[in-house]
Amino acid sequence: MSERTWQGPSAPQRQRILRETKTVAIVGASKNPSRASYFVNRYLSSTSNYEIFLVNPTVADIEGTPVYPTLADLPKLPDMVDVFRKYDDLPDVLSEAIAAQAKTIWLQLGLWHEQVARDAEAAGLNVVMDRCLKIEHARFHGGLHLAGFDTGVIDSRRTRG
Repeated sequence: MSERTWQGPSAPQRQRILRETKTVAIVGASKNPSRASYFVNRYLSSTSNYEIFLVNPTVADIEGTPVYPTLADLPKLPDMVDVFRKYDDLPDVLSEAIAAQAKTIWLQLGLWHEQVARDAEAAGLNVVMDRCLKIEHARFHGGLHLAGFDTGVIDSRRTRG
């Protein structure tokens, strides 16, 4: 991996992306509860209004939810493609996301690919890299309260003693 030169969207821009998103495809969805993709799926399914689609060619369903082999197989076009795949797979995932007419490609924590970011932006997609969709969603919707984050809602009002 080379030096990071690409500049991602600001916090208000990420918040706008999340607000405008209605459908999310999780590429690399896993039925293993210890995987981040499993946790993100469970979190988004229970706390957001997003319509979630799971993508993994090796899994038929996750807890009764159908899993699709590719983005092209989805019954609906995804607004966002949330990616849990290895670095070398990212250009192919981007090609699928462009073909699926996604508006945003979101590379999860630990994923950074400068060329994919440039190619995605050239194709008109929003790009977020090396950020967790669950954490960003939680931070913009009242606080981080799961998995050890117990901050509650930040408020400037004084509490009554």
